[in-house]
Amino acid sequence: MALTEQLAEYVRACFTAIWIETHEQHEATAAIAQLCQREQWQLATWNLDQGLRVAGAAIEQNGGDPLAAIRSVSSLATATGTAVMVLENFHRFLSSAEIVQALSQQILNGKQNRTIIVILAPVVQLPIEIEKLFVVIEHELPDRQQLDEIAREIATEAAELPVGPELETVLDAASGLTRLEAENAFSLSLVRYGRITSEAIWKLKSGMLKKSGLLELHRGQEEFSSLGGLASLKSFCKRALLQPSRGNPAKRPRGVLLLSPPGCGKSQFCKSLGKEVGRPVLILDVGSLMGSLVGQSEERTRQALKIIDAMAPCVAMIDEVEKAFAGINGSGDSGVTSRMFGTFLSWLNDHTSDVFVVCTANDVSKLPPEFGRSERFDGIFFLDLPTREEKDAIWSLYLDQFEIDREQRMPDDANWTGAEIKACCRLSALLDVPLIQSAQNVVPVAITAAESVDRLRQWASGRCLSAQSPGIYYHSSSKSGSRRKVSRDSSLN
Repeated sequence: MALTEQLAEYVRACFTAIWIETHEQHEATAAIAQLCQREQWQLATWNLDQGLRVAGAAIEQNGGDPLAAIRSVSSLATATGTAVMVLENFHRFLSSAEIVQALSQQILNGKQNRTIIVILAPVVQLPIEIEKLFVVIEHELPDRQQLDEIAREIATEAAELPVGPELETVLDAASGLTRLEAENAFSLSLVRYGRITSEAIWKLKSGMLKKSGLLELHRGQEEFSSLGGLASLKSFCKRALLQPSRGNPAKRPRGVLLLSPPGCGKSQFCKSLGKEVGRPVLILDVGSLMGSLVGQSEERTRQALKIIDAMAPCVAMIDEVEKAFAGINGSGDSGVTSRMFGTFLSWLNDHTSDVFVVCTANDVSKLPPEFGRSERFDGIFFLDLPTREEKDAIWSLYLDQFEIDREQRMPDDANWTGAEIKACCRLSALLDVPLIQSAQNVVPVAITAAESVDRLRQWASGRCLSAQSPGIYYHSSSKSGSRRKVSRDSSLN
């Protein structure tokens, strides 16, 4: 429902205290002004710079005094009409007991004389004294139709605006921007390239996300061809994301949980998946969400998830999720991590946006069982140490990348991961020594952490899908005869 429609309902119902959460206060004020003009309601606005304004004219005696602005609301009342007072960025003044008391009294008086107070602010910060008096409305970011209209206003010539699938790509890139940000992005693209392109928008968006400190936008050039092995996982995710019927909300893919020893390609897979299916990859660092103030961490978590929803369709990556929420079973942080984890779990289960979530983990014992239940992920995959065939493919990739002679004798790569193969090739090129010699500097994680790797394999056996081949993963040393082997139809790959 549009902002003006929600506001009109609340005003007619005589809700005398309305908080609008918005980063676009100019747009919100303009929309409220149009609504008041249409409904013949009297409108007054106040901000610290311009002071109180009624019908566009400044009331100088009140100036920028927030307390005077609240006390002047009653003077706007008429015998039969409705008056609306819009207070911009008023959350900055709610630390004053005098202002909170005056605001509370005015809200109660508004029921008698139909005077409505509307606060515009980018965050919801209500003192407990007036928390129950306000109703909160969220000012939605522009949808695709509105972004299309903005693009057509900016592009004055037909050649400057793409059409068809290219226009859809531009609108995908602009999702999650405010109206002003979209105008700036489209204008920058025209100046830089002579037409509106998605590439210019993504570059601008990357800087915006970095500025927020909540998410990182990854738009690398890695593809599946640069990642050896994992055939079943690649096929599963690519087919799920490229299905023509995924526009139906009931059929949208949800994501995958990747479990493996370190160095088996989980993070690299996440980053290459976005390029392969034409989606941006948003990297969520849970540690960056932590705040020093009470409630700040939970608020930043909700804000990050809201940004992810707004940027759909996309891939959301949370690397080493068990470390990110390591404090969920403890009380050392007063339950902050547990509440953040609960918010994330609820979002995983309930979000309706076209977001494909990829979580990676190295230690399943630190994850609560409810994390991997059905309908939070489409599948839980185990990435084991690469097979001989996969190792050959990985060696071939990195021998080419580091320009290493293929004719030389190869080292013993038993129990090596893909990361260790890359390290061997990189050290060979860096030190200008044969692979056999550079391999002496590589100690496999399967040796240094043999017990934990074996424990992880034993847990995954019979519980996870195999990333290498279709079907359930079974560890070769496990007693597979005690479990019924279930395989997925090979036609899915």
